[in-house]
Amino acid sequence: MINTLSLFDRAERKPLHEFTERAYLDYSMYVILDRALPHIADGLKPVQRRIIYAMSELGLAAGAKHKKSARTVGDVIGKFHPHGDAACYEAMVLMAQDFSYRYPLIDGQGNWGSMDDPKSFAAMRYTESRLTAYSQLLLDELGEGTTEWIPNFDGTLTEPRLLPARLPNVLLNGATGIAVGMATDIPPHNLREVAAACVHLLEHPGTSVRELCKHVKGPDFPTRAEIITPRNELRKMYETGNGMVRMRAVYEKEGDDIVITALPYQTSGARVLEQIAAQMREKKLPMIEDLRDESDHETPTRLVLVPRSGRVDAGALMAHLFATTDLEKSCRVNLNVIGTNGLPQVKDLKSLLAEWLEWRLQTVRRRLQHRLEKVAARLHILDGLLIAHLNIEQVIAIIRREDEPRPVLMKRFKLSAEQADAILDLKLRNLARIEEIKIRGEQKDLKSEQADLKKILESRARLKTLVRQEIETDAEKYGDARRSPIVQRGEAQALDESELVPAEPVTVVLSQKGWVRAARGHDINPGELGYRTGDGYLGHARGRSNQTAVFIDSTGRCYSLPAHSLPSARGLGEPLSGRLTPPEGASFSGVMLGAPDALYVLASGAGYGFVARLEALYAKNKAGKAVLRAPAGAGVIRPVEVQAADTDEIAVVSKEGRLTLFPVKELPVLNKGKGLKLISIKPEALAAGEDGLAALAVIPTGKSLKLHSGQRWVTLKSADLAAFRGPRGRRGNKLPRGYRRVDGVEICD
Repeated sequence: MINTLSLFDRAERKPLHEFTERAYLDYSMYVILDRALPHIADGLKPVQRRIIYAMSELGLAAGAKHKKSARTVGDVIGKFHPHGDAACYEAMVLMAQDFSYRYPLIDGQGNWGSMDDPKSFAAMRYTESRLTAYSQLLLDELGEGTTEWIPNFDGTLTEPRLLPARLPNVLLNGATGIAVGMATDIPPHNLREVAAACVHLLEHPGTSVRELCKHVKGPDFPTRAEIITPRNELRKMYETGNGMVRMRAVYEKEGDDIVITALPYQTSGARVLEQIAAQMREKKLPMIEDLRDESDHETPTRLVLVPRSGRVDAGALMAHLFATTDLEKSCRVNLNVIGTNGLPQVKDLKSLLAEWLEWRLQTVRRRLQHRLEKVAARLHILDGLLIAHLNIEQVIAIIRREDEPRPVLMKRFKLSAEQADAILDLKLRNLARIEEIKIRGEQKDLKSEQADLKKILESRARLKTLVRQEIETDAEKYGDARRSPIVQRGEAQALDESELVPAEPVTVVLSQKGWVRAARGHDINPGELGYRTGDGYLGHARGRSNQTAVFIDSTGRCYSLPAHSLPSARGLGEPLSGRLTPPEGASFSGVMLGAPDALYVLASGAGYGFVARLEALYAKNKAGKAVLRAPAGAGVIRPVEVQAADTDEIAVVSKEGRLTLFPVKELPVLNKGKGLKLISIKPEALAAGEDGLAALAVIPTGKSLKLHSGQRWVTLKSADLAAFRGPRGRRGNKLPRGYRRVDGVEICD
């Protein structure tokens, strides 16, 4: 029976905080070093490196036949990467997507996803894959002593710790990853530009990031979207290792249609169309009639926008879409990599390239040293074979006579064990005279190569020259033109809401209880609309649906709402108190609608008023803003629009039945205030409610004034109105008997 007590006595004891701290630190370092961040040497994460190596071991080079992806994934997780097959396959898919990788490492057959949905790839049992030609840049020198080999997870096999990349793949294909407490976002770059920067840095080690940026102009994404980040910001990004890259879609005109031909990196065309369609449903894009996705296999990006007419400004429309959709997008840049010292660090462009070049020089040195050892070993064997050819009769005699010819040969001809084994392994056909000539020729070539190798290894300048030549050769073989043009563009601005709403004629109707609605057209009679019980018509204003309606309450505060957002007149409308927050006890007195520079006369019941531009009355919040200062209890008269400020007249009617007329131009144009006296009203009569301003009208030249008193009305033509004209601020003349209690005024021909 096991003694549990003794087991506990032998157990290691640690405080909980120390154990959790150590466990979390170990986990963090694992995620950082073995999962999320790429290594500066080959630009790969462990799972990517293992996939590439496993495929090379399966013989899936660029010229080989495609093989089922499930076979590759099985080898990877069975031999090198003991993790989930789904995660491994997803990493494999990413390296095969030409819209994700600038220089794909895997050539796939089948469904490997699309730009609209990168994760829509088929299961690994359906797809086939092999390596691309570009992947040879990572694998060509693998068996030449260039890298350290480490045991796999179960110790049964070995795998390369790093791949001997011939170019800085960490910049060419970039990388993204989220570790613990840090992340990396390295954008892809153009191979030829990066190679040119490497060559320049090799020849001029003291160069600056600014000079390197003459070669590396900026990231180069797989899509052909424009990079619109200013060059000084790109340079700052490369100097610090952090920044943002802003990309914008590319479009062209085909007749009246607008065709989007390139999208920002990792932007879905379907998502963009959804965003545009949502604005169309909300009636925020009246200038677009239709949109289509004509993308196909040959043309991966072709989004067509159909304007309503040829008069639509395509530039302004696209600027709005750039500002409000993913047609313009920012990509974060964080050049965080695991360095050759095994530690993660954010590096600037020069530090990153310089460290990679130093690693590359060491890699080439190891390759040359490995080759030098191979040459020396082969020369040693050739020396032994030459001795055998020169003494062929004795060699044959020893082999025929001796039971163990190996030690005898070694002693007789002073051979090494390797030389003796090579002689014993000779076939009879290789004993011909011609073989001696071949051996001497091979010796000559190898000695020449040996001398060249020693010269390069003994001179850092020669080594750098060799690395430069190899970089230039690879750049010529695998490089291509830049895809992402770097252009200077202005900042995209969203169109004002009023520009996006169709300019349809509308009539905004306000009821006595503060209910509002908007009817299409100007031919509607607001008084004939239906109203709720106990409610009735108060006022209306005619304008356009893309204009702003302004409401004024009994305290002189103004509020504004977009006319197109008001409920339809087919119903009873909705209360303004649901959208606005007027002071307690206040009621609405009128509504105004028109162009921003439209003029309205605002007046209080105390007989004071002024002219205001409509745009000065716009309020930014629900509480409105104070405009007209009115004495307590005086109230606010319904505002009246001015048609022609130079010729129109103002008709003012008091509760006592007095009427006075004077020119509109006698009133000042103010943004807010009490205004000037329109008609003289005694303060005591105003306080008692016996007098005050009853009605207000603006009379254009040649028009008549119609006064309503109960069921009766009277029309005062231009000649009749002459008796009431006078200076502003007087008491006015009495109206005819029977019409001194004015309920309303109306302008007529």
